[in-house]
Amino acid sequence: MSRLKRALSRSRYAAIGAAVGGGLGGLVSRSAASTGAGIGALVGATIGEKRVDVGTIVDQVKDQKSDG
Repeated sequence: MSRLKRALSRSRYAAIGAAVGGGLGGLVSRSAASTGAGIGALVGATIGEKRVDVGTIVDQVKDQKSDG
C-alpha cells in the first residue's frame, strides 16, 4: 500500500507543479510555458516523494511511542 500512496502523492504534486509552472511560464511566452510546466512537474514530483517519506517516518515514531 505504501508504494501506491507514494505514487499517488507524487502524481498529485507533479500535476499541481506543472499547472503552476505552466501558468507562470505562460506569462512570458508559449515556449516558457512548456518549460515551466516540465520543471514544475519535476519539482512537484520531488516534493510529493519527500512528503510521503516524512509522513511515513512520523507514523512510525507515533507507533513506537504508543507501543513503548
